[in-house]
Amino acid sequence: MNLKQLSEAVGISGKEDAVRDIVLTAIRDHVTDIRIDSLGSVTALKRGTGKTSLRLMIAAHMDEIGFMVRGFDSEGLIRFSPVGGIDDRILPGLRVRIGANLIPGVVIWTPIHHNREQNTVKLANLRIDIGASTKDEVAGKISLGDSITFDTAFTEIGEGMMRGKAFDDRAGCSLLIDVLQGGPYPVDIWAAFTVQEEIGLRGARVAARRVKPDAALILEGTTAHDLPNPNAQVDDDTSPNPTARVGGGPVISFMDSSMIAHPKMVAFLRETATQAGITHQFKTQLGGGTDGGAIHVANAGVPTAVISLPCRYIHSPAAYLHRDDYAATLMLVQAALNRFPDLDLRDGQQESLYEGVD
Repeated sequence: MNLKQLSEAVGISGKEDAVRDIVLTAIRDHVTDIRIDSLGSVTALKRGTGKTSLRLMIAAHMDEIGFMVRGFDSEGLIRFSPVGGIDDRILPGLRVRIGANLIPGVVIWTPIHHNREQNTVKLANLRIDIGASTKDEVAGKISLGDSITFDTAFTEIGEGMMRGKAFDDRAGCSLLIDVLQGGPYPVDIWAAFTVQEEIGLRGARVAARRVKPDAALILEGTTAHDLPNPNAQVDDDTSPNPTARVGGGPVISFMDSSMIAHPKMVAFLRETATQAGITHQFKTQLGGGTDGGAIHVANAGVPTAVISLPCRYIHSPAAYLHRDDYAATLMLVQAALNRFPDLDLRDGQQESLYEGVD
C-alpha cells in the first residue's frame, strides 16, 4: 500500500507532478509502454498471460481538490479560488500549505465572540493569513497561481482506520499500483493514472482516446455518509440513506451523475464478489461522478463499471478509510481480473435485431 505517501503528496488539478513521480517510481518495474500524455496523465501496459485480445483499461485519478492563489490584499492577506468541489462551510480556520515551499497559512475567520449568529462566510469573502503584514511581503513569498492544499498528515487511528487528505482518489491510485505490482493476470491491463478529474474528467477523456479500450474499470473513493441521522430519535443511530458504509466492503455503482454502469459488468462484479466471499455494497445515491463519465463515451463507446472505497468526510481536510475495506476492494479487483476472459460483453439480442440493416 502506497496510500500514506500518495495522500501527503500535493497535487491539485492541473499540478499533479508530485503524485505522478510517486506513481512512476512504484510501477516502472511492473509495466511496459509507459507514456505521459500532453495533459500529464500516465498510461502503462501490464501484459497478461492469456490469449484474450480485449483491452481492459483501469483508471484512477491523481488530482485532488484544493485552491489556487489569485491575488493579494494590502494587509498581506491572500485571495484564493477553489479548484474542484469544496464546501465553503469547512473553510474558516482551516490550515493550509501554499506553493512549492509549502508555506503554512490559515483561512481567516471571525471568533465566535464577535459572530454569535455563526453565519456561513462565502469563499469569495475569505482570505488566507501567512503572517505577512503588507502586500509586498506576501508577494515576496507567494506567487499568483500557486497551489494551496490542505495541511493534513496521514495517520492511523483506532483499529484499522486511516485518516488523510485526498483519498479521492489517491486511494484508487494506491489500489491500482497494488494491482500492477501483483499478478500475473490472464488479461492485458492498460492502467491510466489520470489528471484533472475534479474539474471535468479531462485527463480521462484524452487517456481513453489513446488506449482505445474494449472495457474499463474505474477505481475511486466515494462518500460514506454512515453517521447518525441528526434528525433521528436519541436511540436511533441509523442514517436513512448512508450511500455506503465504512466497513461494508467495496462499493459497486449502478449509476452516478456522469454515467450508467454497464449492466453486464455490474452483474459480473457482483457475481465475482459473491463467489469469492467478499462482502460488498452498492452505491445508492447519484451524487458525484467519476472518470467513467468520460471513458464510457470515448471512441465508439466503452462498457464501464466503477468500484469505490467507502470514505467518510470525502472532499474535506481529512477523510477516513478502513484497512479492511481497502484489502477487500483489492481482493475484488484481482478476482475480477482473473475471471475477466470469461466475461462476454456482446449483446446478442441487439445484434440479431439489427442483422441485415444498412
